Amino acid sequence: MKPLRRVIASTLALVTVAASAGCEAEAHAHEERISLRVTTPVRQGTELTTEYVAQIRAIQHIEVRALERGYLEGVFVDEGQVVKAGQKMFQLMPRIYQAEVHKEEAEAQRAGLEYNNTRALADKSIVSQNELALSKVGVQRAEAQLELARAHRGLTEIRAPFTGIMGRFSARQGSLLDEGDLLTTMSDNSTIWVYFNVSEAEYLRFKAEKDGGKETVQLRMADGALFSEKGVVETMAADFDNETGTIAFRAAFKNPDGLLRHGETGKIVMTSHLENALVIPQASTFDILDRKFVYVVDGEGKVGSKAVTVVAELPQIFVVEGLGDTDQLLIEGLRKVHEGSEIKVAIQDPLEVLKHLQVDAE
Repeated sequence: MKPLRRVIASTLALVTVAASAGCEAEAHAHEERISLRVTTPVRQGTELTTEYVAQIRAIQHIEVRALERGYLEGVFVDEGQVVKAGQKMFQLMPRIYQAEVHKEEAEAQRAGLEYNNTRALADKSIVSQNELALSKVGVQRAEAQLELARAHRGLTEIRAPFTGIMGRFSARQGSLLDEGDLLTTMSDNSTIWVYFNVSEAEYLRFKAEKDGGKETVQLRMADGALFSEKGVVETMAADFDNETGTIAFRAAFKNPDGLLRHGETGKIVMTSHLENALVIPQASTFDILDRKFVYVVDGEGKVGSKAVTVVAELPQIFVVEGLGDTDQLLIEGLRKVHEGSEIKVAIQDPLEVLKHLQVDAE
């Protein structure tokens, strides 16, 4: 009997030791919960600044072409020169057209004399009234031909249609030109039109916010500096581009110093105000495929993932949808936890967290 008692006693001792070890392991695991910082989203008004690649165009940019055939006899302006409306720029050789004018003047004079003679005869009933009417038509035809000849002669003299800047010359003095040949270009850059493309979502937000009002924008030039004048979005294209999914906007800028020129590039800077936006740190998010998630910690310290939709991206922060105002977000150690992990929470004031992010960004 004694050996049996010893065996039973040994077995009970082993069971007791095992049970004790299990309790200690459970207590140890409970004590090993890591402490991580959490915070809550912030509701606040936010300025959203977006930049768009832009093309700069003069309000008027035209090609100046020869209106008649002939030699370019005179050039009275220079490339890059500012010319006034009506200023003489080019002169084609007008001798042929001057001769045409003289010819038609003589023809008009002959038709006038013929009409006077016919009228005198008609007064004496020597010729019929029909002959007098035909003679009068001849005078009118001759006067029309004279007017046409003078118009052709006038087209040899090319004047500025508006005040603007001369472009590069495509023909030099002495060149033989055909009707329609390009002489130069000319730009009126007193006002500049700047074109840029926005996405469908941005277009809808713009329409909802402005409700037909004018949007004030700025222009960032190629050197990174902001243009001194602010512009106004005046109009937009009628249709979306099916290939890019964007629509073109046009903003107008006053250009009093002539700094901006046709053909430059830059970026439109558009700022919009988001009321009552839900803001979280970018560091609190992680990606799964093409979606963004955050870790939310419940009242017992258990971690769970939650999908969010990013409405706007700002330095260090996201404006999101899909979270409650009181949700506790994990803002550190995202790689140390997984779905269902239990942690100790160190609650951080959300405004202090955002302030620290702004300081780091600077």
